[in-house]
Amino acid sequence: MGMGELVRSRCVRVQKRLGEKTIKMLSELNLLNKNLKILSLGDYLLIPLSEEPSGAILGELSRRIEGLEISFHDFPVRIKEPKTIADAIGDKLPPYLLASLPRSIDFIGDIAIIEMPEELEPYKHLIGEAVLRVYKRVRSVLAKSSAIKGVYRVREYEVIAGSEDMETLHKEHGCKYYLDPRKVYFSPRLSYERYRVASHVHDGETVVDMFAGVGPFSILIAKIHGNVLIYSIDINPDAMEYLKRNIRANGVYGKVIPILGDAREVIRDRLRGVADRVIMNLPERAMEFIDVACMALKLSGGIVHYYQFAETPYAIEKVREKLTSGVAEAGRTVEAILTERVVREVAPYKWQIAIDARVK
Repeated sequence: MGMGELVRSRCVRVQKRLGEKTIKMLSELNLLNKNLKILSLGDYLLIPLSEEPSGAILGELSRRIEGLEISFHDFPVRIKEPKTIADAIGDKLPPYLLASLPRSIDFIGDIAIIEMPEELEPYKHLIGEAVLRVYKRVRSVLAKSSAIKGVYRVREYEVIAGSEDMETLHKEHGCKYYLDPRKVYFSPRLSYERYRVASHVHDGETVVDMFAGVGPFSILIAKIHGNVLIYSIDINPDAMEYLKRNIRANGVYGKVIPILGDAREVIRDRLRGVADRVIMNLPERAMEFIDVACMALKLSGGIVHYYQFAETPYAIEKVREKLTSGVAEAGRTVEAILTERVVREVAPYKWQIAIDARVK
C-alpha cells in the first residue's frame, strides 16, 4: 500500500479523555488494528478495529466506556519503520550480499561509523541511507576508508549518507565530548574501560594521562572525584583544542591541565616524579613509553594502566612480560599485577590487552 492510501475500517468513536483507557482495552482484547493510524476529530478519537466485536464484548465495552459508538471511517495506513539495515534496504540488494551487511556500528554522538566490506562498495550509499532510516538520531554515516595511522592516530572516512559536517557532541557517563573523528582518535568501544579506570582513582591523587586525546579518561576522573589533578598530554593540536573545549564544557577547569607535546619530552622536562597513577592508552606504541611512565611516577611508586595490542596465543602473558621487563629496564619493579583483561578484539586473533600494575 502506498503512503497516502486510505483504508475503510470499522472503528470506535470515543471522547478524547477516554482515549487511553479505550485503546488499552481494545489492545488487550486483540481488537485494535495496529496497521492503521488513530484519528483525532474535534473532541473525539476514531480508533480502528481489527474485526467486528461480538455482542457480549460490545456490551462490556459500552458499559465501561461512556458514549462509545461503533462506525466506519477511512484511515491512513501506518508506515512500519524498519528495525534493521536489511529491513530498510528491502529487495534493493542482491540476496547473496545480505550476509555481508555490517553487523556492528560505532556511534559517536550523532555520527554512525561502519566498516564497509569490499563487495558492498557499489551499494555504500544505499546502505548509508538505510542506516539513517533505522537510527533516527544519526545525522551522518561514515565508512572507514583507511586504517588508523600516523602519530596523531587518525583515519580517513567517506561520508556515505547525511551531513558532511563531522563535528559532533558525544555523551558518556555524564560527560560531554566535542570532537571530529577525522581530526582526532576516539573510540566509543572503550566506554567501560574509561569508567573502570576512573573508578579506581582515589581522592588526592595526581594522574598523568600520557595520550589523552579529547580527554575521555581525564575528564571522567575529574568529574567523579572531588580532589584530583590530571595532567593530560597529547601531541595532536586538534585533539588539544577539543580537550580544552571539553574541559570547559564539563566544568573541570583547573583539575585537568592540558599539555600539547610529545609525552616523552613533556614528562622529562615538566612532570618527573609527580604521578600517583599513569594512563598509557596508546596500545600500538605504549611499549616504547614504559620508561617514560616510570619517570612520571613518584619515587615511592604508583599505578600504571598499560594497554597493548597482542596476538593469540598467550596474548595477556606476552603483554605482562613486555610491561614487567620494560619496568625493570627503567630501574623499577612491578610489585603487583592488579588487573589483567582483554579489552576487545581489534582484528582476527589480535586483542587489545589492559594491565594495571603497581610499580615501586
